[in-house]
Amino acid sequence: MSPIEILKEFNSCYQNIQTIAQDENWLKLIADQKIDPKAATHLGDVLHYLDQAMGCVEEIVEVKFNQEAK
Repeated sequence: MSPIEILKEFNSCYQNIQTIAQDENWLKLIADQKIDPKAATHLGDVLHYLDQAMGCVEEIVEVKFNQEAK
């Protein structure tokens, strides 16, 4: 995969996980304590670390883009 393809996949994953984090059923599971209360924190951590990974790949994509633009 090229860096831009990796970035697109990360972005897609991020959007999917964000959708889950905002989903009414997910929020109800947490509110009703049907799952470990730490689950919301863990999902937030996943989003945070995925965002950090995306930032690292974005740097590579920007460098490559700038090199190709010259």
